[in-house]
Amino acid sequence: MEKKLFEFKTKTIVATGLGAALFTLLFMYVKIPTGIPETDIQTAYGIGAFFAALFGPIAGGLIAFIGHALSDSIQYGSAWWSWVIASGLSCFLIGFVYPKMRVEEGVFGKKDIIRFNVYQIVANAISWAVVAPILDIVVYAEPVNLVFTQGIVATIMNAISAGVIGSVLLVLYSKTRSKKGSLSKES
Repeated sequence: MEKKLFEFKTKTIVATGLGAALFTLLFMYVKIPTGIPETDIQTAYGIGAFFAALFGPIAGGLIAFIGHALSDSIQYGSAWWSWVIASGLSCFLIGFVYPKMRVEEGVFGKKDIIRFNVYQIVANAISWAVVAPILDIVVYAEPVNLVFTQGIVATIMNAISAGVIGSVLLVLYSKTRSKKGSLSKES
């Protein structure tokens, strides 16, 4: 069965709600400081990347956008929109790997891990090293050197989180799925 890139089924809607809730909680409570102001290793991006690979760009984008916006609003009283947009964009772009993934068929081997990680590294670089700093400068008039330093650190940290956590979750999830043709009738 061919997967459509922007298909949005009931299963996707449920996954988006669940993913956004998990993203919010992880974003708020499960992070590792880097020493750069307001830039942590966020485990939430591993969950966002996992859901994006399983359900596509719309689900991935909404999960990270909603999760980051809720987390900021709960913790700080309002969202830092430049980074909320970059969060949504990163998982939206990672979701473009979705049609190439066979995780639901029980397949996630070395080539799939490499493909997934190429997509997520490129998505994180675009979102955090380019979009977030530019929006910080344009929207919030933040200092150029600070926002590009934060953006580069965020690119690296979010790529590590998405790469390690996302890959592990995809490998584990694929092992719970039955491979096509794995069931045979005994005579």
